Order: sequence, then structure tokens, then C-alpha cells
Amino acid sequence: PPPLPKKQLQRAESLPEPGAAQHCRGQAQSRASSISCSISYSLPVPHLQRQQAAGASSSPPGARPGWGPKKLLSKSRSLGEAGSWSCSPPSPAGFEMADGELGRLLESSAGVWEVVLGCQEATLGRLSARILEEVVGQEEQQQLLEAELAGKGWAALSILQPEPCCQSRDAWYFPVGFTLGQTQLVLAAKVPKPCCSSLGVQSSLGVHCSIQRRIGLFTACLPPQLRLPGGAGQPSQAPPRDEAAHQPALQILISPEVPQQTLASFVKASRSLHRSSPGHYERLVCLLLLQACMGLEHLRLQNVVQGDLCPENLLLVQCSPPPPPPRRSQRGKEVPAGLSLPRLLISSFLKHPGKLSPCSSGQEQDGAGGCASPACPADELNVAMLIYHLLHVDTSLQDAWGWGSRRLPDIPSLSIYSSGLRRLAALLLHAEPCQRVSIEQARSILQVLLWGPRQELFARSKKSLRLLGSWVQAKRALLLLRLAEDSAGGVGSPGLEEWLCCQYFKEVTEHSLFQATQALYT
Repeated sequence: PPPLPKKQLQRAESLPEPGAAQHCRGQAQSRASSISCSISYSLPVPHLQRQQAAGASSSPPGARPGWGPKKLLSKSRSLGEAGSWSCSPPSPAGFEMADGELGRLLESSAGVWEVVLGCQEATLGRLSARILEEVVGQEEQQQLLEAELAGKGWAALSILQPEPCCQSRDAWYFPVGFTLGQTQLVLAAKVPKPCCSSLGVQSSLGVHCSIQRRIGLFTACLPPQLRLPGGAGQPSQAPPRDEAAHQPALQILISPEVPQQTLASFVKASRSLHRSSPGHYERLVCLLLLQACMGLEHLRLQNVVQGDLCPENLLLVQCSPPPPPPRRSQRGKEVPAGLSLPRLLISSFLKHPGKLSPCSSGQEQDGAGGCASPACPADELNVAMLIYHLLHVDTSLQDAWGWGSRRLPDIPSLSIYSSGLRRLAALLLHAEPCQRVSIEQARSILQVLLWGPRQELFARSKKSLRLLGSWVQAKRALLLLRLAEDSAGGVGSPGLEEWLCCQYFKEVTEHSLFQATQALYT
């Protein structure tokens, strides 16, 4: 298409609204207005589109071959940084664009259809960034809070309760208060257990929605008000004052996310929900696994592996502000109140000495059988164990690997997600380590399980790249319409699940869909 004119009109990219042009700085006016004003189409510059097409054949570090072309922007960066898509590309084609300029675009060889498709993809990028800011908070505010906490200790914090609000395998978490200007914030103080500290690694992990964030770190003794839990069957108690004076100093980490419980405690309390609402529960399982896979992808790009990917170290944080009222499923049944989607945070880390390879993510290979050592399982194997644990299938790592017999534990068919989760577990536990699906591939399979395409799409038409490309285009348009209708109808502001859905349709291609559906449905 011909180049756009050099003279550009400085117009708002949405319907006229005071201050709407400030959205490029990531400052949403309110949850409802921020989503409403962002549903405006913007067309990227043609040379940007060509750059994305040229970079489609490159693969991100750690990706395995044979899973289709990828976009130039790495997925982990786009998932982890709230501001990476907050600013629109230059020369936008918005609702307020002059008809003369718009006419030039429509007369180009791209045509109306290509213009609309480009607008939809760019709009999903801006919506995704706005929703992420609502879920995890604005990055500027987080950086300001981190600067205010620098050099401060217990004296600047107020202890809100003497007992921990959550206990993981390697730490206790206490809710503490901190005053920033006129605002009283509730933060989490992470007190590591003996010989379980990985706080130094957390300083270089970057920002990601599924990674516990560090905004403060200091070394001090525990104040006498805090009560550490005792042993089994013993009540929690504060140490005597003479013993408290001789306590060793500990590294205390301050995090903006206050965990309510671990994944292990959630699974233990959800057996009845799994029996009464298997469809809703197993969909929630897919969403939790998706968050874990996205966090692991980010860690691999940071050259960091998960030290202990067990349910006791995966934290669940209630999204703030509270989720919208329970929605109705496609069949008209209300989602149970106990199945609202929380954020899943990886909180335990171990620095890897060398660069990770696709088949060596923390695993040691056995020279005789080629299998990973049980003492150091790979991330893929740990995710497979999470599938069984979340579905209340009691098994050990050795049983899941099926030494000798190669028979995997049975996952009962309780919902439309059961067979897909069973298939994913089998792919993650393949006998040959280098033939197992990677974390990136597992993430793609989970996205297909959640948002399609379903197998019935291929009942009347043979699977092809053209069919999958048309499906992606139609679903993107329908997703934008649904978000607009929900915003106008007062259904509630988009939350974590909507952000995960936008991320999927913003970055999915017909090539990645072909590979994911081939692995899932074959």
C-alpha cells in the first residue's frame, strides 16, 4: 500500500472523551471508561506489519522446532510487561480519522477487510494492556512504591495481624500496612523458613503476572508481635523477649500481592466442588495450569528454573478489585461462588548455572534409558504432576512415569475438559524426554482447550490453514463485540480470565493452531 501522508492529525483514538488521549501513558480514567474508550480500532503502520511478517519465522529462545512461525515480539515480554502494548503504533486509523485519510487506506491494495483485521488486532493489544493494569496495578505506581520502600524496615510497616495469612513450603506470609501519601496499602511480608531462602534470585526475574514480585527487601529480626506457627498440633506462639533479642537476622521480602492460600490447600478443599460442578472446576484447572505455564516460559527467558514447582509453593491471590458478579455459562447455569479465578504466583526459584536447552530444563538424563532423573524432574514433568493433583488423582512421580509398564494414571471423564487434560498429561510424560511437549506447546494446548477451536469445527471441513485463519478472524471480531456489549451493559469490568483470552487471540496464528490441534486431537 502507498505510504501514509507525513502530516498526521493529533486526534484521540476513541470516541471524544476528556483525557482519553492519556491512555498511551497507561493511566486509565476508571475501569468502565478505560475499557469503553479503548474499543477503537487502530491500524498499525504497513512497515510494522511487514516486520512482524518477516519475524514470523524466527523462534524465541528455548522454543522447539515444528510448531509454526512466531511473532517478532516475544510472548513472555508481552505477557509480563503491562506497558509493552499500552501505547498505540504511530499513524493510527481511529474512529476520528478524517475521511480523506481513511479513503486513501481503503483504496489501497489491502482493501477494507485487511484494514479492519489490522484494527482488530491492534485493539486487542491495547485492551490486553489495559486489563492487565487493572489486574496487577499500574507499573508506574509499583515502581513508586518500590522507591518509597527502599531502605525501610519494620519501623515503616504496621503489622495488621500477628499470625501468618498464608504458609507455603518455604515461607510464612504476614499482611502488613504501608502508608503512601494519603493511601493505606496492604502488602505481604515474606518470612523465609530456615534453609529455604531464594529471595536473592527474585531481584532479577523481571515483571510477570504469574511471578511473585519483590518491591522491598531488608534484613532484620522478627518483631515480637509476630507469631510463627509451631509444630504439628502445637499452637502458634511468639518467642520470649529474651530469646527474641538473640534471634538471627532474616531477609524479609515485601510483595504487593497478599496470598490467601496455596494451591495445595485449595485442591484439598475443592473435592466437593469437583464432584458437584466438574465442568466449572476443570475449566478453572485449565486456567490455573495456563498461568503456571506462562510463568515458566518467562522464567526460561530469564535463565531461571523453578526450584520447587509443587502445590505447596504455588500461591493463590484474589484479584483486586473483586471479580464481577457470577456470570452464566453457555447453558444458563451460574458459576459456583467458590470457583472464582485467582492469580497463580510462582514463589520459589533456583538460579540455573547455564543456558537452558529445550530438552534440559532442569532435568538430568539417564545414560541407559534416556529418562530424566526422578531427583531433578523437568518443568514439563512437574506440570504433568500438577494436572493429576488438581484433578484429585493420587499418584507419585514414579507412578506417573510408569516405570516399566508405561501405564499412566487414569483421569476419569467428568467434563469436556477431561479428555484434553488426559491427553496433555500423556504428552508431557512421553517416554523420551526430547519428544515431550514443551511448556510453550502445553500452553498452546491449554488455550485450545479453553477457547477453541473444538473438534466439531473439522467435522464438515478438512482442517487447513485457511480454515483456521478464518476461525481466528471471526473469533477476534466476536470477542471485541462481547467485550463492548459487556462494558455497555454493566456486566462488570474485564478480569484475569478476559485478559488471558485477549492474550490468546492477540497472538495466535493459524500455524500455531494447526500444530496445537494436531497434538491435541490426533
